[in-house]
Amino acid sequence: MKVALAGNPNSGKTTLFNALTGKQEHVANWAGVTIEKKEGKIKNSLNTANVQMIVVDLPGAYSMSPFTSEESITSDYVSKEAPDVIINIVDATNLSRSLFFTTQLLELGVPVVVALNKADLIKKKKTTIDVDALSQLLGCPVIETVATKASENGLEQLVATALGAKAQPPVPPFDSKEVNHADQSSVEASDKKRYEFVKSMVSKVESRQVTSNKQTKQDSADRILAHKWLGIPIFAVVMWTVFSISQTYAGPWLADLLVGWIDLFYGWVEGVIGEEASPLLASIVLDGMIGGVGAVVGFLPLIMVLFFLLALLEDCGYMARVAVVMDRFFKKVGLSGRSIIPMIIGTGCAIPGVMAARTIKNERQRRTTAMLTPFMPCGAKLPVIALFSGAFFADSAWVGTSMYFVGIGIILLGALMVTRITGEKNVRTYFIMELPEYKFPSIARATLSMLSRGKAFIIKAGTIILLCNTAVQIMQTFNWKFQVVAEGAEHTSILASIASPFAYLLIPLGFGVWQLAAAAVTGFIAKENVVGTLAVVYGITNFIDTEEFALVSDGQSVASVIGLSSVAALSYLVFNLFTPPCFAAIGAMNSEMENKKWLWGAIAFQFGLGYAVAFITYQAGALITTGAVGSGFIPGFFAVAVMIGIVVYLIKKGNQKADLKLALNQ
Repeated sequence: MKVALAGNPNSGKTTLFNALTGKQEHVANWAGVTIEKKEGKIKNSLNTANVQMIVVDLPGAYSMSPFTSEESITSDYVSKEAPDVIINIVDATNLSRSLFFTTQLLELGVPVVVALNKADLIKKKKTTIDVDALSQLLGCPVIETVATKASENGLEQLVATALGAKAQPPVPPFDSKEVNHADQSSVEASDKKRYEFVKSMVSKVESRQVTSNKQTKQDSADRILAHKWLGIPIFAVVMWTVFSISQTYAGPWLADLLVGWIDLFYGWVEGVIGEEASPLLASIVLDGMIGGVGAVVGFLPLIMVLFFLLALLEDCGYMARVAVVMDRFFKKVGLSGRSIIPMIIGTGCAIPGVMAARTIKNERQRRTTAMLTPFMPCGAKLPVIALFSGAFFADSAWVGTSMYFVGIGIILLGALMVTRITGEKNVRTYFIMELPEYKFPSIARATLSMLSRGKAFIIKAGTIILLCNTAVQIMQTFNWKFQVVAEGAEHTSILASIASPFAYLLIPLGFGVWQLAAAAVTGFIAKENVVGTLAVVYGITNFIDTEEFALVSDGQSVASVIGLSSVAALSYLVFNLFTPPCFAAIGAMNSEMENKKWLWGAIAFQFGLGYAVAFITYQAGALITTGAVGSGFIPGFFAVAVMIGIVVYLIKKGNQKADLKLALNQ
């Protein structure tokens, strides 16, 4: 038996899906988080009839007349896949809006059961809904549910009712058969009648004791948090607090415990191998596998604390306000306000962030969003941020916070350039988004979200990063004649010979040595590899000291082992964060852009912008701190000047294209 979950965005649909199936999907507070359908079996504890029931979680939709890509998925699935039953999730706190979609679903000839969700919230608002009267007017069963509660949530009754409704197609309460869908005026007239019908029905079943013309606490909060000017500094303070907790206080304390276990495991394996084992084998296993992977996993507590805090911000409704604050800036550079959604999702992982760009209808805006989303620091980049902020900046929270705002700045600048280059500088954009109510965030959901992301991180560390660090250790151990490289002659290794040409290109950025170049190159496989490769090439076995949380290696600080100034370290951090993402994210970009010219142009754009920002960071920082520009200034300046010249030329062509288009329209 196939059951489709359909409802408006923010109606609690995905939360209900998780409660029915026990399958924890990512739950956020904005429309568009569920791009494709997700399936799961209803839990045995709810399925008393022992009938196999597959639940399909469809993207949020306001209407069966699709306006966005996710609404198209819902519309096509419900009308073409013929589910046995539709469970329509209706937001009890916003009945009049939700029932418009309900009346359309009832006309499909598929049995419908209405889940009147958030029943607990309407009681707090002193609102009553006559469920029996609503069921009679709609001509279908209506069950009150509270998807966020573990018990007394109405889910058993909902499942039983869905089973019973399987063979009972509803009688539509509103007939729209005479609508001529080719005639826009006929459609508009039908929608108007439908709204009037819903309004009349709501007036009969709903009784509100709290008037809506009074300013609520949520309105007061939004006047501050979503203020067009105050919203930005408030967001900065929130992010600084998040990074302080995750990177300076709670995160390092937990990391200290984990690193102790990794050291014990390292010592145990070293004892098992013994002194009689091959030094080459011991080096590959201990330094390449355990040392490299352990260096990355050592930062897992910092990352998980950050994920936990971000999940709380999402769940309480704050991140949706960030999207509203940023919308006015995105419009000015030619992006849709919906572009902020993929970018916020991209803070967890760039891949789903890029995929979420498909909700944007305008082709140029969708491709631009897919190109720019990887500039937001994702979870894979957090170990790099944590390493360099700890090694060179004494765990300062401003380092991580500033990287997010630098990312936003680069996105705005990049969007402006792409808009000018494509000649679409006067395109108007619209952003419609429903703000969820503020609520106390669920610790359980935030914990599950954190564990889910942590699991993905560990799997990557145990597969991609393990293989990559093993390969790095082998390439560092042998030369091209497959002879073991003598100690002190690592520059003759396979790894050094491959990385050295890239190192010359990085001299103007302040880190022109083969070890750092090798780490940057392996970072394109997975950004966590930057940390793992540095651990392998520099022989760092302990990243976090047990006393002061200072990053140390055999009594030496990581800063002294790597040999970078703080300015060069910041440049290296910027370069790794704002050049092209990992190969998997590039694959997602290719899928969303559907155009090779755009894909290669995006990669070149990301390389050029990341190189230029790192060059400016290092050379300007060196000039400020030492009074002189850094090494490689002349060739670096020439390279950046050429990049700027190419962009200026393309913008000029884009302006000509825009002027021609304007003249033709006139």
